[in-house]
Amino acid sequence: MTHTGSADRISGRRLAAFSTIGIATGGLNVPLQAFLPAFYIAAGTMSLQTVGTVFMISRLWSAISDPAIGWLSDHSRTRWGRRKPWVIGGGLLFLLGIGLLFYSPAGVGPLYLGISLLLLCLGWTATATPLYAWGGELSADPRERSRIQAYIQTGASLGVFLVLLMPALLDVAGYGGIAVRVPLMGGLLALALVIGLVLIASLYSESIAPVAQSTATSAPRWRESLRALGRDAMLWRIILSDFFVTLGQGCRGAVFLFFVTYYLGLGTASILLLVQYAAGILASPLWAQISYRLGRIRTLIAAEAVQVVINLALLLVVAHRPWLFVLLLVAQGLTQGSGNLMLRAMIYDVADQHRARSGIERAGLFSSIFNITTNAAFALAVGISFAVIGWFGFSPGQANSPQAMQGLRLFFALGPALGHLLSILVIWGIRRGAEAS
Repeated sequence: MTHTGSADRISGRRLAAFSTIGIATGGLNVPLQAFLPAFYIAAGTMSLQTVGTVFMISRLWSAISDPAIGWLSDHSRTRWGRRKPWVIGGGLLFLLGIGLLFYSPAGVGPLYLGISLLLLCLGWTATATPLYAWGGELSADPRERSRIQAYIQTGASLGVFLVLLMPALLDVAGYGGIAVRVPLMGGLLALALVIGLVLIASLYSESIAPVAQSTATSAPRWRESLRALGRDAMLWRIILSDFFVTLGQGCRGAVFLFFVTYYLGLGTASILLLVQYAAGILASPLWAQISYRLGRIRTLIAAEAVQVVINLALLLVVAHRPWLFVLLLVAQGLTQGSGNLMLRAMIYDVADQHRARSGIERAGLFSSIFNITTNAAFALAVGISFAVIGWFGFSPGQANSPQAMQGLRLFFALGPALGHLLSILVIWGIRRGAEAS
């Protein structure tokens, strides 16, 4: 069995088993953002504004529950360990939420949708947050931590790819609408989740390392944890950098469909996204290998600089001649999640320092902050993106002026580039000596 804090190299097969749940936790984002709202609007029982409000509240619920679950998983003490009961229990609740939301009966209203979303988001958080924290504790070696996070991120990328594969194949076949796509997506997520839970339950045990055992005798003090979080400048640089990384990704995703459909004049947005995420499956192991040579901070800066260049190169893409766009899409996939990967590996170095100083475990709390920044960045990205392209006069479904199309083109390139550049500027100030690699 693999134990918390072990510095031994874990086999690839065992890490693949550990990361299988990531297919479900990562794959959920695509239907949650793009397909489920349209699915419930198409049902005709709720207005656009009602569905939008319910989904917005679910994001706020995630932001509230993430740190609470991270803190609770840090201080849980059971004979099965700290993280494992949360992953298993959260996974079962996640499974229930999938069943309620993806296979809802006809004619449901806002109350059913709201309760289903709250259960789904709570189950997702209770699964993903302890899983990432547990992954950071499987080894104390910085190189091995990057490798573990690469496996988890690869699982998430694979989940997005598989979920996108379904609508792309149905588009090619010309079969079915959103009423067919959503249940198929839910079935894929449920299958990956069940397999992942079985693998975690049967193959992984969790023991408490000596330093963590001393924590068990300490009363968990959440106010002290919040004060420690607020005082750590390096932690906040990591969190803020991740916010800008996600903001850049969110701005790009928010207008991707508009750019492909209206500026490039193509009806293959789902297929093009599939190309990007197919390349993205290779991104995490690629950048993990680079980090072994350069170290995490320099790798993070390099990866974000590549993202800036790729997005600026989008200014050279010409409408109705998409070959350069496809090449940049593949390049985008090969850098996909690279910044998130490095930042999530770095957060556990900070948790180690806190544990060494205070004897208190905070890895789950720190890991949960990433979910807050993700929710906030994606929500802000949609608001900024639609406001900017609307200011230029762009309107989907309408005949748009050349000025509106140029505004869409400029934002699609410059908005994400700015987000990735800000991430570099934030992380640049971290002392090189602070990186344990």
